[in-house]
Amino acid sequence: MRLVTEDEAGRLDDQQFAQWLAGRAGEALTALRDRQGFADPKALKDAGDRASHELMTAALARWRPADAVLSEEEADSRRAWADGERAPRHDADRVWIIDPLDGTREFSEAGRDDWAVHVALWQRSAAPDGALVAGAVGMPARTTVDGDQLILGTGCPTPKAVDGPIRIAVSRSRPPAFVGELVELLGAQAVPMGSAGVKVCAVVTGEVDAYVHAGGQYEWDSAAPVAVALGAGMHASRIDGSPLRYNRADPRLPDLLVCRPELADQLLDGIARTGVEMPASTVTGTPGGAFG
Repeated sequence: MRLVTEDEAGRLDDQQFAQWLAGRAGEALTALRDRQGFADPKALKDAGDRASHELMTAALARWRPADAVLSEEEADSRRAWADGERAPRHDADRVWIIDPLDGTREFSEAGRDDWAVHVALWQRSAAPDGALVAGAVGMPARTTVDGDQLILGTGCPTPKAVDGPIRIAVSRSRPPAFVGELVELLGAQAVPMGSAGVKVCAVVTGEVDAYVHAGGQYEWDSAAPVAVALGAGMHASRIDGSPLRYNRADPRLPDLLVCRPELADQLLDGIARTGVEMPASTVTGTPGGAFG
């Protein structure tokens, strides 16, 4: 995507805008990392979260003022709203779901490039339960062949299958115990890496075949990566195969499977055989929901 000025940003369509916003936040985070250094990791993490959140919410307020925003860094972002109480996003047709800095641990460590910026747009009118209609994951510390920061949108091609054991992306610091059991059960290969967005994008680029997670995530952890994965023809669902739903009253979305579509049944069966606790309720529908 060519360089776009601030004044031109308002004329971009939603997908272009998502990629532009991820890129702008990525530039700011890279500059902050270079300027502040790594001597105080906590201070760097906090500064990164704050700077990216402020940049992104200001841009959304300027260029998409009628839309609601759900950001990891906003007040009450983790609140499960009770019956009778509603946040503005619950009545909005369009909600931007953003994670200003996914993988703060990796961001705060010198030499690590497995951190990301997430930008997704959910639209109520796109499907009976709403749907993700745009998404971008920026990986500012990684570059394209032209030297630009790597930003994946919803138009990525489906990668070719690779012979050999199933490669499953896992957390390098706190992988869920059942994933290790799943790897052993399927004779798969565990591939440790950082942020959730980077793991999902590794499926999209063909670096791995699947990413499986359970045990604690929120909507902003998966919305943008799932939009990118669905756009590339990947399977995306909860670990019992039920659909991923966004802009819920409770923003917790603790489990996730993203994989090559031909591996979905095998992985879902393997997950069930591990005995991991499944979602409390299963809803019917197309895994991952609609994408337009």
